[in-house]
Amino acid sequence: MRKLTTLIILILVFFSLATGQVPPVLEKQNEGAKAGKPEIETPEGVGKLNKRDVETFLDGLVPVLLEQSDVAGATVSIVKDGELLFVKGYGYADRENKTPVTADKTLFRPGSISKLFTWTAVMQLVERGKLDLNADVNNYLDFKLPETFNKPVTLKDILTHTPGFEEQIKDLFKYDADPPDLGDYLKTHIPRRIFPPGRVPAYSNYGTALAGYIVERVSGQPFDQYIEQNIFKPLEMNSSTFAQPLPENLAPDMSKGYELASEDALPFEVVGPFPAGSLSSTATDMAKFMLAHLGEGKPGEAQILKPETLKQMHSRLFFLDERANAMAHGFYEESSHNKRIIGHGGDTVAFHSDLHLIEDVHLGFFISYNSAGNGKASLREVIWEAFLDRYFPADLPGEPTLESAKADAAAVSGSYISSRRPEGSLFKTIALLGEANVSANEDGTISVEGLSDDNGKPKRWREVAPMQFRDVNGFDSLFFKPDENGRMQIVLPYPFMTFQRVGLWENGKLMLPVVGISLFLMLLTLVLWPVSWFVRRHYGQKLELTNWEWRLRLAVRIVFILDLIFVAGLVGLVVQMFSHLDFISDRGNMWIRIFQVIGVFGTVGTVIVFANAVHAWISKRYRIWGKLQATLFALACLGFLWLVLAGHFLIFTSRF
Repeated sequence: MRKLTTLIILILVFFSLATGQVPPVLEKQNEGAKAGKPEIETPEGVGKLNKRDVETFLDGLVPVLLEQSDVAGATVSIVKDGELLFVKGYGYADRENKTPVTADKTLFRPGSISKLFTWTAVMQLVERGKLDLNADVNNYLDFKLPETFNKPVTLKDILTHTPGFEEQIKDLFKYDADPPDLGDYLKTHIPRRIFPPGRVPAYSNYGTALAGYIVERVSGQPFDQYIEQNIFKPLEMNSSTFAQPLPENLAPDMSKGYELASEDALPFEVVGPFPAGSLSSTATDMAKFMLAHLGEGKPGEAQILKPETLKQMHSRLFFLDERANAMAHGFYEESSHNKRIIGHGGDTVAFHSDLHLIEDVHLGFFISYNSAGNGKASLREVIWEAFLDRYFPADLPGEPTLESAKADAAAVSGSYISSRRPEGSLFKTIALLGEANVSANEDGTISVEGLSDDNGKPKRWREVAPMQFRDVNGFDSLFFKPDENGRMQIVLPYPFMTFQRVGLWENGKLMLPVVGISLFLMLLTLVLWPVSWFVRRHYGQKLELTNWEWRLRLAVRIVFILDLIFVAGLVGLVVQMFSHLDFISDRGNMWIRIFQVIGVFGTVGTVIVFANAVHAWISKRYRIWGKLQATLFALACLGFLWLVLAGHFLIFTSRF
């Protein structure tokens, strides 16, 4: 189960205890954080947004969720009107030694929230006239991105996750490894471009790492040093670093990371494309970063971006539908409760984090927790939604459901594949098996596999405008519209990726049972092979076969053995990779090649199985049951071929 949990976490990533104990120093730190500030006017019966109410609210919510979810610890910071409103740690930074989380001292790994620092650095260099968001990024590199679509990739494309890169997982995470060389990583991990630039959002760690490398080359400084001098020092973020491994002065304060709090801690995670996710920071430091982006530092304090640059960075830059959330310049919209909200999430194997900014009320909210948990609830989403419900309550939109709802629900039903996917390697299979299935309900609503309420039940979405389906119990909307090639796509509430409808060939929901039945037939045939021999021997019977038929019979079973070894070997290899991250590297290449070679022989051997079926039907020696058996064997091989070809199992590449 542990391996399976890790596998699921990483697929959803690339493709995720005890009652909180608060040291007295935190109480002093929060004391008077909002002294002299008027409380926000809120409707009667709704919590007032002040330190005391927020603390009471979160103290009653967070520890319970940590315990229920088997999460060791969490840290939270909230800023409001230019000041720190609330900061606190919950649970344990080290469960075994009962070390509590201290918000101004304990470092967490915010994962992809690191990208916001990379984009801030890019915008600083844009301010200084050293970078042009519309220029070909090859102008800033010492290597070349291939011009696959005869159109250059720009920094603006990278900011919006639209350079068209496929997803990559190789060398994304390692444990306790040496510091990665960013330039070497980027030159040896260039992903295929599967979409024209500026057209299809497909979240890309490589793209952000590329932007970080451009910061290095243009500034003349290593990336982590640039961030240290131009962001951390001006903001006095003294407990933050991009360095891997951690500096000696910060290492003792690093929180342990866990899959489950009830299990052993994981080693320190080293991120290969580190500008995309290697930040280590405290909740207090993250509060300073949020204040800087809200443009509300105290008079006399250093500002990391000019007001006009902040406004540009937070503005809408790319969207698939004007009504949908948009990508800003690195931030993305996640609007809710009638508020425009921008932010970013972040995940490593162990740490899971969110950062939200509501600019019109001058509020920032950061949360991070140090365990994947048992999956019963997404803590950050539950806590953030509860926070919005309490302090920014809003009535759900009341638009009537369209009369065309049932017909349109049927029209959009089907399987959809994520734009964020491996395409040119055997890991394409992960994308196929992780497709979202849209189904029409009897009441005219739709359900989308993978989009569930906090209770684990699928959300229902009703049509409130042509091809716009709103969450029955929430504020989010899904939009269905054809892309430029006429392929139906889902425009999600999160604008950094989309889902595209697939035909039968790429339909993983149909493929999985077909392949399962095919492999079962192969396995059953092999199991019954010696059984039938013993039965015939017991009764003194012999198979009346010619030499040719004996050879065909043996060859068919050898093909089945090769097919089963190939599939079982690759499944085992994938589990091994995602439970031992160092194996998702060149270390795993040899084993991938071995099983792929076996797969080639198994695939070519399909010809033998078809020949056996043809012989069975034209031979008068075979009865109808023999003919049907040979036909089933051929059909089983077709199921195997479907998996191999659609899943790109036999593409020999070291890029994945």
